[in-house]
Amino acid sequence: MNQYYMGIDIGGTTIKFGVFTSRGELVEKWAVSTNMQDNGKHIIPDIYQEVLSFSNKQGRVRAIGMGIPGPVSQDGYVEKCVNLGWCNSNPAKELAALLQDIPVAAGNDANVAALGECYYGAGKGHENIFMVTLGTGVGGGAVINGRIVNGFQGLSGEIGHIPVNSRETEQCNCGNRGCLDQIASASGIVRYTKKLLQDPSKKSLLRECKSLTSAAVSAAAVCGDPLASEALEWCMEYLGKSLSIVSHIIDPELFIIGGGVSKAGPMLIPMIRRGYDKNLFLKKSAADICLASLGGDGGIYGAAKLGMQECGNIP
Repeated sequence: MNQYYMGIDIGGTTIKFGVFTSRGELVEKWAVSTNMQDNGKHIIPDIYQEVLSFSNKQGRVRAIGMGIPGPVSQDGYVEKCVNLGWCNSNPAKELAALLQDIPVAAGNDANVAALGECYYGAGKGHENIFMVTLGTGVGGGAVINGRIVNGFQGLSGEIGHIPVNSRETEQCNCGNRGCLDQIASASGIVRYTKKLLQDPSKKSLLRECKSLTSAAVSAAAVCGDPLASEALEWCMEYLGKSLSIVSHIIDPELFIIGGGVSKAGPMLIPMIRRGYDKNLFLKKSAADICLASLGGDGGIYGAAKLGMQECGNIP
């Protein structure tokens, strides 16, 4: 019977499944809706049924990895995951107890996506990378010597809450002010663009938008809109500044930029690079910066790799 590794990316709306060979080749993928009733207590049993169904039809699952949208301790403990309704739980141990003979590992979803990009995506060939996910918020994940860095409480990689703008007066969702999350996220880009649009002397195609989005700002910048370009440049420069802080702490070989905002494409890289170079003084040769390549599948690739590492299979 064939042996496979399963990567599971758990989100508040859908749960993505990917089945891989030991060489990281994707065999099959699918998704199911996330059952959020009763504070997410049905999520792990639903995952168990999906694993069981696959095993009965296709072959033995050797190990499983899961990406979870919140801080995850080294032992898989989740103190709080607001997106899923989980509190003081260990979903990896819960699933392993149901499966009995299959090792299960869990990690923060951004960290897991970073692991996927490191081994199978834009970071292939590098052992030390840092990935940034630009979406509704700003997430991050560090992979050092081919392993996820979780930190003491699972907070490693939370780059979105580095305070980088001391002039900010509005409060971030975390309670601080001037966080990168307020600037380089999709909502942060929209927020700053709206500030620029308050100046009537600035002409822009964006004044015709009924619903302003970061995608609209990016599209306008591609078309040469000066206000949109100014907004993106300002936001991405702060991201570059934040990456320079990361370099001074863990010194990665490569920064990988993913998430919905990264769909703006290659034009973001020189903007980020300018902010990065401006704030990095100790080394002449800086880390490379590139876009992620696995898209929405990064989570399942990384989760499967986490499962391989859990059972000692590290190809």
